[in-house]
Amino acid sequence: MSSTVVAAPGPRRRRRLNLTSEGRRAGAPSYAFLSLVILISVFPIYYAIQIASVTTDNMYGSRSFGTGSPGILWSNLTKAFSEMRYWHALWGTLLVSTICGVSVVFFAMLAGYSFAKLRFRGSGPLFGFLIATMAIPTQLSVVPLYILMSKLGLFSKLPAVAIPGLVTAFGVFWMKQYLEQALPYELIEAAQVDGCSMIKTFWHVAVPAARPVAAMLFLFTFVAQWTNYYWPFLILGSNNKAMLTVAMSTLRGGHFTDYTVIMAGVTLIISPLLLLFFAAGKQLVAGIMAGAVKG
Repeated sequence: MSSTVVAAPGPRRRRRLNLTSEGRRAGAPSYAFLSLVILISVFPIYYAIQIASVTTDNMYGSRSFGTGSPGILWSNLTKAFSEMRYWHALWGTLLVSTICGVSVVFFAMLAGYSFAKLRFRGSGPLFGFLIATMAIPTQLSVVPLYILMSKLGLFSKLPAVAIPGLVTAFGVFWMKQYLEQALPYELIEAAQVDGCSMIKTFWHVAVPAARPVAAMLFLFTFVAQWTNYYWPFLILGSNNKAMLTVAMSTLRGGHFTDYTVIMAGVTLIISPLLLLFFAAGKQLVAGIMAGAVKG
């Protein structure tokens, strides 16, 4: 009696299909377009570092490329660091950006959840009025805000920079649109059946559902406040170095402007943001994809 020995199949290799979200394979045009977008996005940063690493005589035209020196870059960075009072300005910018980011996310989740899942009289017109405020240019509110902050005794102080950015209509709109799709009514009803109050339902049901978009809203608000120049310059004054963008404006001389030092200041301002994106980029993208699949 003959016996046949059958070899066990080996582990299969999984092939990477490289499919897009629509099921199509990503081809050369897609990668070419993404590469072009990356180059356009990275070039201003590269150009700022390049200008900061050359002398004043070589910063114009084609002479600015390929003539940079690490020693000149370090010298310009050191000069900008000292004149800007970098640590003082960095602390003020970090404080304002963090407070505004946390406040916008908190109030946007509360208001967005109310508009998306709660039924109350006048919610439609009130939300429409909120959206209408997004069409008003920011410059129109500068004069009344300036007068208000002066009467409150907050002129040239950091709270005057942070208060106008504690709540944004865009944050409420974005959170409302997201929660309408990502948070089903069945979860809210199940929490209410279990005896949760409205606050507990919001905290244990709405907040976890809104976590991915809340992370992105915090990032957008943080970056917007970090790079904000117009309002801080007006309310703090041109000589106040409590914010990085305002401190960089002090690098301009009265009769001569050394753009190599200014570009060094730009490099110092954007460096923390680049570190933030490199550190939290994967987590933010993963959170967005998880929220998209969940929704």
